[in-house]
Amino acid sequence: MPPRTSKTTALRVAVLADSDTRWKWGALTARRLTTGSPDAPRAAERPVEISGLLLRGRATPTARQLAEVGDVGVETGRVREVTAVEFLHAVRDEGYDVVVLALVGGAVQAMLHGLAALRLSARPVVVTGYVGVVYEKLADGLLLRHGADIVLANSRHDAERFRAVYEGVGADASAVTEAALPFLGGAPHRPQGGRDTVVFAAQPSVPASRADRTYLLRRLVEHARLHPAREVLLKLRSKPGEHTTHIEELPYQRLAEKLPGGLPPNFRLVYGHMGEVLDRTDLLVTVSSTAALESLHRRIPTAILSDLGVREALGNHHFIGSGLLTSWDRLDGGSHPEPDETWLAGQGVAADGTYDTAYETARARVDALLAASRLPDLAPYYTPATASGYLPGILARHHLAPDGHPLPGAAAPRETGGVRGAVRDAVREAARGAYRQGVQRVAPVIRRMGEL
Repeated sequence: MPPRTSKTTALRVAVLADSDTRWKWGALTARRLTTGSPDAPRAAERPVEISGLLLRGRATPTARQLAEVGDVGVETGRVREVTAVEFLHAVRDEGYDVVVLALVGGAVQAMLHGLAALRLSARPVVVTGYVGVVYEKLADGLLLRHGADIVLANSRHDAERFRAVYEGVGADASAVTEAALPFLGGAPHRPQGGRDTVVFAAQPSVPASRADRTYLLRRLVEHARLHPAREVLLKLRSKPGEHTTHIEELPYQRLAEKLPGGLPPNFRLVYGHMGEVLDRTDLLVTVSSTAALESLHRRIPTAILSDLGVREALGNHHFIGSGLLTSWDRLDGGSHPEPDETWLAGQGVAADGTYDTAYETARARVDALLAASRLPDLAPYYTPATASGYLPGILARHHLAPDGHPLPGAAAPRETGGVRGAVRDAVREAARGAYRQGVQRVAPVIRRMGEL
């Protein structure tokens, strides 16, 4: 590997992601950390090469999902699917300078132990964080991410909470670095005459029950009927059979097919890049989607629904104090909530124009780590000695032994073509399809039977 301080070779960055939304977060984070924002690129001393590695699993994004993420600054030819062990081999063999782990907490922990077990003489800088609002499993998710060189927080509020968790268990909190969500941007909202578009940002797993999801769909359709001059859009994350960061057992598309009375002409189901949908949005409605923060950043009127309660299980408790909590009854009547400016300032929304500087501290930390002659060994909070009943299971899910080394048989090279490769790919796709069929069709039936 070239010396870390070499100015003659490209800065090599790998993004490992396990879903479409985490790929979006990871790729844009890598871009902001190394080249600046798309609108204000920094002067680079070295060219930057960002490679995308998609961790094989139930939520590995499809080509359609990758396309809908939009431009994240990574060439299509530099994106490939890998297993956990293949990723570790790539880090060992390809000499990455920076690795961004855009993964669920357990996968981050496994990769940290796997990277530590490589014992590289010049290891990459390791960065991780969260793709959006952190409203559940705060301690669990944070401790599983501990050990990375940089744990990004999307706001001042999150940074304070993250440090409190680490310090509360006696763990080093110095890796916590305040930044912002990397995908905020777009033109500020400007009302246009003759346009009145309401968008409901759906979430795959919130709410979870058929009754609650049907209720939200019914109220959205009723809103369209009450306001025939409005365009009412249901923004969907995935098509039936696809998975995102969270499992969607009851797709709104299926529920809409069974809705009595059909759908009014001013109501449509839409897909696509969220930023492009927000370009034509005059009111965003959601339960707790991160899309609300994107909307608020652009000063688009935004509503967080309280119809199903304000509950931790829904994630809308995160918006307590925001001034955004409201109900369909109020929205039907024409009222729009007004955001609390103090709350906004603490959430990293940065609608005041300071967003361009949100990554300066994180960039400086990455630069300092890259300039170091040697990085310290990775030291996650969980070890076989401190979490012997928890850690081995996490590592085993990624075919790693308790010491972070690949389990026997896990390191076999992949077939990359020919009959065996085609058969392997067909079997994998069949298994993935069977899993999705079980999640979306069989599991709900079993649950209903259990409720009888």
